[in-house]
Amino acid sequence: MRNRIGVATAIRAGLSLLAGLATVGCSPLGLFDTLVPKDGGVAKVGADIAYGDAPRQTLDVYAPRRAASRAMPTLVFFYGGSWNSGTRTGYAFVGRALAAQGFVVVVPDYRLVPAVRYPTFVEDGAAAVRWTRAHAAQFGGDPGRIVLMGHSAGAYIAAMLAVDDRWLRADRAAIKGFIGLAGPYDFAPFDVDASRAAFGAWPRPADTQPVTWAGAGDPPSLLLVGADDTLVRPRNSEALAARLRAGGVAVDVRSYPNIGHVGLLLALARPFRGRAPVLRDVAAFVRARE
Repeated sequence: MRNRIGVATAIRAGLSLLAGLATVGCSPLGLFDTLVPKDGGVAKVGADIAYGDAPRQTLDVYAPRRAASRAMPTLVFFYGGSWNSGTRTGYAFVGRALAAQGFVVVVPDYRLVPAVRYPTFVEDGAAAVRWTRAHAAQFGGDPGRIVLMGHSAGAYIAAMLAVDDRWLRADRAAIKGFIGLAGPYDFAPFDVDASRAAFGAWPRPADTQPVTWAGAGDPPSLLLVGADDTLVRPRNSEALAARLRAGGVAVDVRSYPNIGHVGLLLALARPFRGRAPVLRDVAAFVRARE
């Protein structure tokens, strides 16, 4: 009992830290990931796999331990951090939570600001997806049934890959869905330090916005927002949904009351699933992508 109380106290302290640092766009999830109970029945089946030549072009793969009777849906999850922070090692709880639902899950790192600017992190995302399509079958995943998913800045990367065929080209045919958690999709002009640093040098701001490219032919989308998110306002998801619907794309926007920017992501973790049915809604969307 005493150990459980200690872990709970540490998690609460970690949440307080996360909430404070989220206001400045940080992604300090390592401590949280270490402490939080994780789903069983899954394994990290691939670690530190290179999908490119740069040190940050590496990824991890999670999958159920028990072999499935058919190829499983494949998810590629991009974490957030204002395009300037984050590491896949802080997101094992996400990989395991999704894998426990019967999916093969790829969590890539990508190059960050200030070492790079737009569009390098999107190009890295595309390279990770191409690697996934080429190798998913080795881990039991379906290379022709890939769903892109991301939180915050990671949702931006996933969205660009889903709606703008400049990045994936022929490989975009394998993308059967997009899931965005608290994503920035319509944020030009760039009025905060993080967006100026990542996108401010690009001569055509509209080129960088998912809402510019969204429309007919894009994959079905699930856009999740926290009603109390003050970092990435829910209007971003509403704007993207409007563009998708205008193009005849199926899109579902779900808003969870009393949930903020970081809380939306943490609802995937076992101790916090009662706060919002994020994992349930994500899993149902992925299973419907036949």
